[in-house]
Amino acid sequence: MLSKTAEYALRVVIALAQRRGEVTSASTLSELTHVPRRYLNHVLQDLVACGITASRSGSAGGHQLVADPAKTTLVDVLRHVSPLQRIDCCPLGLKSHTSLCPLHASLDRAYALAEESFGNMTLQQMVDSPDAELLFHAACEGCGQ
Repeated sequence: MLSKTAEYALRVVIALAQRRGEVTSASTLSELTHVPRRYLNHVLQDLVACGITASRSGSAGGHQLVADPAKTTLVDVLRHVSPLQRIDCCPLGLKSHTSLCPLHASLDRAYALAEESFGNMTLQQMVDSPDAELLFHAACEGCGQ
């Protein structure tokens, strides 16, 4: 349901929220989040462009979260880097569908529930989670990344 870009962006902003106020290098972020460095640069550019993070160049440079983690939801991040695509027409392109068939309507409801769930979870809630230290370990264990 989530693109790799979305998953990686969430890992990055949560890592930065855990290091609130610190400037973190891209190399360190890549190690912390298990996001490949080349892909990480693309994600960081998107996050800077939308104002969720800021970057600083130079020897003491890096990235930091500028959005308020208590007010920034997961869906706020997703909307900027890889929005969840709601279904409004037949994904198969069938002309016979003038409205969503039961399958596509069900899929659209699932996307709506996911969007609602992500909209109810802030970055701060993720950081404060009792399992926060497992976020990146579990991510890399589950998919080999």
